[in-house]
Amino acid sequence: MKKTNIWIILGIVAAAAFLIFLFVPRENVPPPNTRVVLEHTFRTYIAPSCFQEADATNYLEESTLQQARELNYPPHTECTAEAFEGNVESRFTSILKEFGVIEKESGDW
Repeated sequence: MKKTNIWIILGIVAAAAFLIFLFVPRENVPPPNTRVVLEHTFRTYIAPSCFQEADATNYLEESTLQQARELNYPPHTECTAEAFEGNVESRFTSILKEFGVIEKESGDW
């Protein structure tokens, strides 16, 4: 009888810990391998979703966010800066966004 009670208590504690893990907010930032367009003429980077309004020149290169930051390139426009802003959300919300239940704020990462 005692072993059963211990297993029930351990199960409840594990379930509570898992729920806490899912719902505790955490900071999300774009991964370093996020795709960007480097605008070498202005020494900036552009988010793919902002490319049409960016008024870019022909001196472009497809690259990663990590390389843009290594080159110390700032965002080309406010649209690009907003596209790569981090956010604070729970793991549960992140999972729902990955499965398409909730719409992502930015399609760039």
